[in-house]
Amino acid sequence: MKVVIAMSGGVDSSVAVKMMLDCGYDCVGMTMRLYKGEEIEKAACSTKTCCGQESVEDARLVASTFNIPFYAINFEKEFWKEVVEVFAKEYSVGRTPSPCILCNEKLKFKALYDKAKEIGAQKVCTGHYARIEYDAKTDRYLLLRGKDNTKDQSYFLFSMTQQQLSQTLFPLGSYSKQDIRQLAKEYNLITHNKPESQDICFVPDQNYVGFLQRHFEHALPRNGPVKMWDGSVIGHHLGIHTVTIGQRRGLGVFSNEPLYVTKIDAKTNTIFLGSKEECFFEGCVITNVNWIYQVSERDTIECSIKVRSRGKEAVGTISVLQNDQALVQFEVPQMAVTEGQAAVFYQGEYVIGGGWIEKSVKTFKNFDRQSLIAR
Repeated sequence: MKVVIAMSGGVDSSVAVKMMLDCGYDCVGMTMRLYKGEEIEKAACSTKTCCGQESVEDARLVASTFNIPFYAINFEKEFWKEVVEVFAKEYSVGRTPSPCILCNEKLKFKALYDKAKEIGAQKVCTGHYARIEYDAKTDRYLLLRGKDNTKDQSYFLFSMTQQQLSQTLFPLGSYSKQDIRQLAKEYNLITHNKPESQDICFVPDQNYVGFLQRHFEHALPRNGPVKMWDGSVIGHHLGIHTVTIGQRRGLGVFSNEPLYVTKIDAKTNTIFLGSKEECFFEGCVITNVNWIYQVSERDTIECSIKVRSRGKEAVGTISVLQNDQALVQFEVPQMAVTEGQAAVFYQGEYVIGGGWIEKSVKTFKNFDRQSLIAR
């Protein structure tokens, strides 16, 4: 069976090549050229980015080591449109995006799969720390956490369809990061001690505000008022794209008490501040939900919910609604439930589904559920 290995030039995908070869697969290496900004190439040697030319060459060298065919596919236009422009647009309307999830959804598990089919490959293998299993009773493919909880990447994979799950291999899912580095060392791979890639690969210095100002200055919100909940103006911000819900530092205001961003109102270009207690939410409305488990409308599901990649899961209840919507109610209110982020639902080791936080709900008192069902 021919398998395309998605190679990033890092240690994980490098070891995945060896694992697939040992299993007898006919392997082909593919690397996606995603972004070629000046800041990437300047930083490639000193920071943890997978976007630079250096990473492409590392992947090529690993493929050569194992004597497998290798292709570097240019997805720069697609990446800019599907990931970078959406990243900028979300920040410009006061939301906080998740570019890595978008990259998986639009490119790694869509555009790359199309390229794999073009060369006759039946499956695609990646170095993600997650697992897939087939459930014969329901005739569905299921997504599970990686065994190494510290490296589990299932949160970033919630949008995978049944077809994508059936065509994907995650050989690293039962290993720890330490195991993989040791294997890479045993295989004498040049990537065995390569640093891990960072959160936003196209912003190597992690200064996303600077990135937006360099590339999207004309489309960014302008200065506006910073208010308390009583409407009093206590300062001015440099654009709603410069803050996120729950942020405390860098707000440019003075107060005797700690203040946090509690609300971003894009319509009035206003940022609201308040106490930490005002940053807690009882739930959220989720849109574009992808269910990996089979569910029916009006189902109520008890599960744990993760609302940020590095956050702890919260126990709660999911109400399945029409039009790929869901309503999340936390057992205990959660801090900084941020619109634009992903909410992923778990039962034990299994991902049952996930979607995008459309609206954070501070309280369900007087909340109109029927308006959601009617959409």
